[in-house]
Amino acid sequence: MRLGILGTGMIVQELLPLLGEIGFDAVSILGTQRSRERTEELSARYQLEHCWYDYGDLLASDVDAVYIGLPNFLHFSHARRALEAGKDVIVEKPAVTTLAEFRELRRLAEEKGRILLEAVTVHYLPAYRALKEELSCVGPVRVVSMNYSQYSSRYDAFLAGETLPAFDPAKAGGALMDINVYNLNFVVGLFGKPKAVHYFATVQRGIDTSGTMVLDYGGFKAVCIGAKDCQAPVRSTIQGERGCIVVPMPANQMRAYSLTPNRQEGRERAFPEEHRMLPEFRMFRRILAERDTETASAMLDI
Repeated sequence: MRLGILGTGMIVQELLPLLGEIGFDAVSILGTQRSRERTEELSARYQLEHCWYDYGDLLASDVDAVYIGLPNFLHFSHARRALEAGKDVIVEKPAVTTLAEFRELRRLAEEKGRILLEAVTVHYLPAYRALKEELSCVGPVRVVSMNYSQYSSRYDAFLAGETLPAFDPAKAGGALMDINVYNLNFVVGLFGKPKAVHYFATVQRGIDTSGTMVLDYGGFKAVCIGAKDCQAPVRSTIQGERGCIVVPMPANQMRAYSLTPNRQEGRERAFPEEHRMLPEFRMFRRILAERDTETASAMLDI
């Protein structure tokens, strides 16, 4: 299986050292003329098969699938071109910026007989999958509280008047798209579609620098906080009638949690530390190799 990687940014640089543990047969990379030096340096360091600087040329090559690690606002256009060219697609979160774009990509993938996957680490982490199995231990859920607050390294520049992609509404920036999306995937992956959703955002210069989303599940409410303009200890809880679960780290990096039944000693579950992207890409590799459209479709439903 041959993979083409789009982009040379931070997320791509995190993925490249992991490729030897995932099992792709050959990997090439797409850069731009502006990033040519970095593209060639990464290619040499990780012994990639080829450097591309024209997307059409990459799509005309023998790559089987593309991984889109580009800025958010470029996801849809590049995913659509790849599907039209008959390639499978793995696209970083958030896969797209509107529901219409999502529906178009899903329709196109089905029409072309291709697999479309969104790279959200949460669903594939061993700790999260174990938590799913133990969720019933806390009884009927009554309160869910998720918090991922991280003062952005780009926020000071934003305050000074500079508009970088992370805070640019025209480029799908903001707290919801960047980090609260992980909280949402955590909750929806456990409980499915809510009855209603409300987003209360702190908006500065047209972008949500932080925000609180409330998901109404009828018997309980889930609160998802994502902030790039302030920070706090990252901690999330699921409270049920018979006990509670505490996750003491961001949802996308979850490797441990504690489960405490009412009036009993709590117990902690910890899992071996490995890079958060490894479990998802191992699963992606299997889904693509086995043409597991059932699992791919279930993940798109989420």
